[in-house]
Amino acid sequence: MAEVQHRDDAYEALKNAKVVAVIGISSNPERPSYYTTEKVVKKGKHKVYLINPKYAGEEILGIKVLSSLKEVPEPIDIVNVYRNPVHVEPIVQEAIELGAKVVWLQPGAENYEVIEKYRDKVRFVYNACIGVEAGYL
Repeated sequence: MAEVQHRDDAYEALKNAKVVAVIGISSNPERPSYYTTEKVVKKGKHKVYLINPKYAGEEILGIKVLSSLKEVPEPIDIVNVYRNPVHVEPIVQEAIELGAKVVWLQPGAENYEVIEKYRDKVRFVYNACIGVEAGYL
């Protein structure tokens, strides 16, 4: 599988997805993980799950936060990652294990070694912001 780098491909990945799991959601409205996820939620075209052990059980954007990807009760189309690149590999491994179709590494979360290592196991989107792409839906 080839990773996705072009805006049109990122748009297609989001357009064709039904379930998006957001890793690293913040309760701070000034953080990109909050305001870009808010755009996706407000579009209403996706079932959105929020993942962050720090906020597990709390609600952010009106959605109960889960502690891990394993708690998502349905197949995941996009695992949308807002984490430091050094923490990305275990997330990618778990996404693959759970059968996610796409791992979307938000700007700042890109780990090119991990992308290279797993590019034949899962589709990657990077160099694109999901909040921007949601604006085109």
